[in-house]
Amino acid sequence: MDIKQEISSLSNDWESILQHLVEPYSKNINSILNQECEDNHQTLPNKHHLLNAFRFCPLSQLKVVIIGQDCYYSRAKNGCILANGLCFSVSQECNKCPPSLKTIFDELYYEYGEQRTNTDLSDWASQGVLLLNCALTVREGKAGSHMKIWKGFTEDIIKYVAKECNDVVYILWGEFAKSYSKHIDKNKNLVLECRHPSGLAASKGPFVGNNHFTLTNTFLVEHGKEPINWL
Repeated sequence: MDIKQEISSLSNDWESILQHLVEPYSKNINSILNQECEDNHQTLPNKHHLLNAFRFCPLSQLKVVIIGQDCYYSRAKNGCILANGLCFSVSQECNKCPPSLKTIFDELYYEYGEQRTNTDLSDWASQGVLLLNCALTVREGKAGSHMKIWKGFTEDIIKYVAKECNDVVYILWGEFAKSYSKHIDKNKNLVLECRHPSGLAASKGPFVGNNHFTLTNTFLVEHGKEPINWL
């Protein structure tokens, strides 16, 4: 693994930005991920999905940021890797909808009265939604195993976006995501917060009924931007 080489495969405006931001972290990222390989640990997602959040959503088109914490660390029953480089998203061939994503789809039904079934959220990303996990990789079977590797880099990305872009909607689900609100100018952007859609966070209050998708589109239209087709 060479993270700089992976970034160089991006053919949009993120390439030069990420090359600069990754500089303080690249040696450690490369060292640890290569050691994982030498120790016969499987790293998820597949390498060609690693930077999908940036590949599908150029910075110049960014309207919304959804912050996730960790990649899916397992596979579907058919062997398909759930993680596909976009937070909360699962490739359709996995034929699986994880609990958190199901709760998100329940919220969509609450707001729009229609059921989304496509678990691959790349259509959101291509409309300007940065679906950013703060850990871009994970060791298969071990949740949170690569958080320390990536956190500095991905936090710097969020800081960069918050500094350089205005009229952006930040959707922060759960305490981990909410911790990034301190970097965001709420006078120039919209910050929407709620508990995490995971069932583990149910004691912190309901997720369904937050109206985040409708509120996001209202803000975008008010600021002269095309709304997101969430369905």
